[in-house]
Amino acid sequence: MALLSVIRRWHLRDGMPIREIVRRTGLSRNTVRKYLSSDVVEPAYPARKTPSNLDNYDEILTGWLFRESRRHRKQRRTVKQLHRDLTGLGYTGSYDRVAAFARRWRQTQDEAKRLSSKHVYVPLQFAPGEAFQFDWSEDWVRINGVKTKLQIAHFKLSYSRAFYLRAYLTQTHEMLFDAHYHAFQAFGGVPQRGIYDNMKTAVDKIGRGKQRQINKRFYAMVGHYLFEPEFCNPASGWEKGQVEKAVLDARHGLWYDAPNFTSLPEVNRWLEQRCQLRWQETAHPEFRARSLAECLTDELPEMMPVPPAFDGFVEDTKRVSSTCLITHEHNRYSVPASFANRMVSLRIYPERLVIVAEAQVVAEHERVFNRDKRTQGRTIYNWRHYLTVVQRKPGALRNGAPFSTLPESFRLLQTKLLKRPGGDREMADILALVLLHDEALVEQAIVKALALGESSKEHVLNCLNRLEQPPRPQPLKPPPTLKLVTEPMANTARYDNLRRTQHEH
Repeated sequence: MALLSVIRRWHLRDGMPIREIVRRTGLSRNTVRKYLSSDVVEPAYPARKTPSNLDNYDEILTGWLFRESRRHRKQRRTVKQLHRDLTGLGYTGSYDRVAAFARRWRQTQDEAKRLSSKHVYVPLQFAPGEAFQFDWSEDWVRINGVKTKLQIAHFKLSYSRAFYLRAYLTQTHEMLFDAHYHAFQAFGGVPQRGIYDNMKTAVDKIGRGKQRQINKRFYAMVGHYLFEPEFCNPASGWEKGQVEKAVLDARHGLWYDAPNFTSLPEVNRWLEQRCQLRWQETAHPEFRARSLAECLTDELPEMMPVPPAFDGFVEDTKRVSSTCLITHEHNRYSVPASFANRMVSLRIYPERLVIVAEAQVVAEHERVFNRDKRTQGRTIYNWRHYLTVVQRKPGALRNGAPFSTLPESFRLLQTKLLKRPGGDREMADILALVLLHDEALVEQAIVKALALGESSKEHVLNCLNRLEQPPRPQPLKPPPTLKLVTEPMANTARYDNLRRTQHEH
């Protein structure tokens, strides 16, 4: 290319004759004339092609390779079989030539597929109130000084790009259902569609194409909020790219200056405030002059009003032990003694556990999470569940683990009663009063009895009866016409006078 530039400059600019150029370069006259007559500035040499016995069969082999690529993997013919078929058509070359051709063809197809599918996308457009996108992520915060891993539910409206985050400790069904209700409340309505990936809490089985076997409880939630679920193709996160980007934005922005929290509800209150503040501060990526909050107002008329919260519990069957306990997630919870050694239903909510037996709610506990599976777990007692047991075994009051949670007045009375014979039976009878009377009144009666210095069952019953007496009626105010001129005197000595008079006669 440098020689071509010199030849053109000598002849066209300096006026050097072709004979002198030939003498200086050693090229032939025809070659110099060819360079000067053409307008080519950058010479290109034709691609070198080595003759091969496969040249006459390349179209046939290419067609066969296309045909085999569309068949199931187990039904495709191997390259050795294709070589044998070409030999039957008259091909006399080697197998290596056919294998190299097939390898180059596959590389070309893979490269074309990569360029056309993985790095080329169709821009999506959504109408107001049409859809929202959902995804989970994991993030770390400090709760009471302990670094805790949280599962974050991300919601993002596809039109306004308004987003909502809520934190949980797990990604189970009850957490998913609770997150939907709080998200719809924050947005002010329910869109027409929800776009998800193929998470296990929503999809039991992935079929061919868009066929999905949807989880029954998830489908019940969808039917309650009346929106249509839509699931992405496997390993195709770009189909809900808005919420995927929201996960990254939250990780690098929303959580950047997270403070130290005292509880999980405090985390969620902080998240909701942060989301609403970001709606006001963030400009819409398409409507630059408007914020996300302003675009959200366009969606509100198009969304359905939020119905009451879906009863999103997960039900499990548990057997109550002889110590009136059931086990859930390495922790134990007490159940009324009348259901010991029987089967009950456990309804699992995000923050509480409800025990149901005989179609009635028999117990309820605040849910406890044990993140360290190496430990034994915690035992959550309700001392009221064991009252029927201590009626038969009052001695269990002295060291019974459930009764360590008694109120302060109950424990003070128990300390005094257990110092005398029969005190355990007396204390068991006092505790049984909460089964028939208001517990707050029983506690007030115990406090009054202790204040009087009398710690006995009779005094507690006396104080309780006084507390439960109906209020005394107000004095009557008769009209002036019915007022007595001489009002009777309250003199109890008149009774003694009557007796004395009767005795004299």
